[in-house]
Order: sequence, then C-alpha cells, then structure tokens
Amino acid sequence: MPGYYNSIIKGVSTVMVSYSSWNGVKMHANHDLITKFLKGTLKFRGFVISDWQGIDRMTTPVHANYTYSVQTGVHAGIDMIMVPYNHTEFIDILTSLVKNNFITMSRIDDAVSRILRVKFTMGLFENPMADFSMVDQLGSQAHRDLAREAVRKSLVLLKNGENADSPLLPLPKKASRILVAGSHANNLGNQCGGWTIAWQGLDGNNITSGTTILNGISAAVDPSTEIVYSQNPDAEFVKSNNFSYAIVVVGEHPYAETAGDNANLTIPEPGPSTITNVCKNVKCVVVLVSGRPLVIEPYLSSMDALVAAWLPGSEGQGVSDVLFGDYGFSGKLSRTWFKTVDQLPMNVGDADYDPLFPFGFGLTTEPIVAN
Repeated sequence: MPGYYNSIIKGVSTVMVSYSSWNGVKMHANHDLITKFLKGTLKFRGFVISDWQGIDRMTTPVHANYTYSVQTGVHAGIDMIMVPYNHTEFIDILTSLVKNNFITMSRIDDAVSRILRVKFTMGLFENPMADFSMVDQLGSQAHRDLAREAVRKSLVLLKNGENADSPLLPLPKKASRILVAGSHANNLGNQCGGWTIAWQGLDGNNITSGTTILNGISAAVDPSTEIVYSQNPDAEFVKSNNFSYAIVVVGEHPYAETAGDNANLTIPEPGPSTITNVCKNVKCVVVLVSGRPLVIEPYLSSMDALVAAWLPGSEGQGVSDVLFGDYGFSGKLSRTWFKTVDQLPMNVGDADYDPLFPFGFGLTTEPIVAN
C-alpha cells in the first residue's frame, strides 16, 4: 500500500481498475475502495478509468445486464469507461440513467471535472497535438546504452558452480569452440515479451532494432573463438564437437494478460530437452528468459550455472556483459523462487517457507580487470 499512497501524494493522475474481485466484489463495482478509500481517504484528484470492457465483465456471462453494469460502475466511482465495442449503446444507456435519476448529475460533473483537470494540467487545451521535436532521439544510442545497463543490473545469478571454489562464471572470452543453444538465444521477440508491437508480442527478429543474446555473445568473445549455434542440438551432437562450454538460452514465449495464465509454470519444450541434451554433456550456463519464476528444480543439478534474465528487451548485449565479466552480477530476486507450484502462494514469513531461492537472493561476481 505505501507505494500506491506515495504515488498519489506525488500527483499521479490516473488509476485503472482491474478485472479482479475483492472479498467477492468486482473492482469495477467497488464503491468502498474506488470512491470512499481512493478518492476519499487517499484524496486522489485524478480520474479512474475502467479496464478494457471492464464494465461488461462485471456480469457472467459478459454483457448480460449492461444497464446494471453501467449504473453500478459509474456509481462505484469510475470516471472514464473503456468501451471497445458499440459505444452508442453505452451513450444511450448512460443518458437514460441520468435522465431517470438513477445516476446523479453531480456524479457526472465529478467525473467530467476530474477528466478535464488532468487534461488542463497536461496542457492539452493549449497544445492538443503531440510534440514531435524529440522523436529522432527515440532509440538513440544513449537510450540503448541505458537499456543495456538496465539489463546487466537486473540479471540475477542463481547458481555458479557446485560451490564457491569452482565457479563457472565469468566465462573466458577466448576458447577453441563454444556452443550457443536454445529457442531464446537468437530471438528478439522472445527477449521483449508481450506488449511489444503487438498485444501478445511477436516471434523473431524483425519486430524492432536491437541485439539478440547470440549477437551479444558474438560481439563479446575473442575473434579466435568459434561459436556454434544450434537451437535444439541432440546429445550426440554435443558430445562429438568437443565444446569448451555451452550457453543455453531458453524460456517462455511472449504473452500478455490472461493469455499468460499458467497453472504449471513449466519451461515450454524444447527448452527442457535442450537443457538436458547440452548440460549433461558439457559445462553449461543456462540463461532463463521469462517474466516470472518457473519450475527449474528438476534441471538444476545438471546446470553448472543459472541466470534469471527476466525479459531483457532489445539490448541482449547486457547479458553478455556480465556472462563474460565486463561487469559483475549484482541483481537480487524481487520475489521468492518456488520449488514446485504446489507451494504457491509463498511469502516470506510463512511457517512452511521452503523456497528454491529465497526473496532477495542473488550471487555476485566481480568484473574481470583487463591487463
């Protein structure tokens, strides 16, 4: 709660209501939380907006009693309604509810004044058009450098050798031949995740400018080091090529919102197969690309090192920056990493708190100082 309260004190202008329920009451219908608490107790002066079709989803089936939903949502304190379909129906129903005194004009005035206040504060009436003067700076080298820095600082090192005396990382840049494997090693779409260009994200490398993790590795290693890239090599291929070490990059495919709901939280195939085929036959570091902790305990013993890369975005070279020791690992887990989904929900302080990696965990390494 402190984070929300501090944001409101500092002048946040808009709050979106979620699809969730609290004590059985849909948030879009929750007058106590939206009006009494948010607008009353917290003194929020901005406007509250519904989620996409959020008013419709107050009933089951969706849109089953739209008049009730509009009346209840507006009364609860929602000031701006996101209406993706049939806006004229919403206008007609709201107008009728006001004319027949089911929604008071003072409630309408409150909603309108809140919306206008934000627009005036933003200067939209004086300058209604977007300012394009800084468009040429979007995606500039300075922006990419900052994004790359964010990547290397956010990575969390979960395992580095069987003990502190035998770490795998940082990796040597000079080696005879190394293997880079996995579905996420050379895929910007997988690095960026959902809400990238498209709602559910996209697959491949043609979505935006950027550097894949494979590109970053290629730029980092010594020119004499041979890099062999294979998405899902079989065990015999790994055994027969005499690799010095392997970097396996696997994880989840892009998703957004409910499309990402997953009761199993497992690494999609062929990720587990790639880990098994590679890590049981050569020294390996696994880089896990995901927006959340996943089930990794079954494979952990076969890995020499494990890095939680989260969703590094377009600047994959931030990953190679720390793998090869140009910078040290410093990130810490912002949430508990479970062993199995049966343990969820899991929170620090639980009597049976037994995580794979606890909240705040993260191994560190020192950068290699060049001679």
